[in-house]
Amino acid sequence: MADSIRTFSNAAAPQQDRLQQLTGHLRHSPLPDAELLHNLGLYLTRQTLSRLLFLDELYRQIVPVHGVIMEFGVRWGQNMALFHALRGIYEPYNYNRRLIGFDTFEGFPHVAEQDGGRAQVGDYNVTEGYQQQLEQLLALHEAESPIAHKRKFELVKGDATVTVKEYLAQHPETVVAFAYFDFDLYAPTKACLEAILPRMPKGAILAFDEVNCPEFPGETQALDEVLGLRNHALRRSPLNPLISYIVL
Repeated sequence: MADSIRTFSNAAAPQQDRLQQLTGHLRHSPLPDAELLHNLGLYLTRQTLSRLLFLDELYRQIVPVHGVIMEFGVRWGQNMALFHALRGIYEPYNYNRRLIGFDTFEGFPHVAEQDGGRAQVGDYNVTEGYQQQLEQLLALHEAESPIAHKRKFELVKGDATVTVKEYLAQHPETVVAFAYFDFDLYAPTKACLEAILPRMPKGAILAFDEVNCPEFPGETQALDEVLGLRNHALRRSPLNPLISYIVL
């Protein structure tokens, strides 16, 4: 199944080889199980660590903003787990800071002409049954957190252009403090932006993984059509070349 997963990489061949070697060292680590999780820094690349630091930078900005965190494009769920950990670090008793992730867990459901022709239906899929495994992983993290009896995460499977509207209708109390967009594509990015913006107060953050990315032009076009690129400061950090964000 892993061989059928299609993604894009800009890494040169020597870099891909080094990454493969690191992956092999991780999969066959000689470290005892009791120590492996405490030593993951052995296998982190500079790029991965810089992304983690940037997400920390973003999270700290929303601590004083009331509302939930939504991620659009969960895939393997690393961001969901990181947001869970960051909540535990910076606001461990804020059980109101729920994490809601939207994904098909089957790859891109459709592709529009605005997406430039490189992306295909089914790209960025995951292994069969992965949503259930991710639920189990997040539940384990939940069990290690304060107020563990309150479930503070939810994975919403399906086409988010439909499910986000259903979710907001079922949860009319929802205020969104932080929305992270990693759909890569035009149509779902635009539809979900339009759906959640009325629920986002001043000071809330919109973050985007592929704005100004030539491989996925649709995300930029969606942002421009909904918010207007000239109407907001589009910020970035020296820690990451791709992620950008807007403070409303």
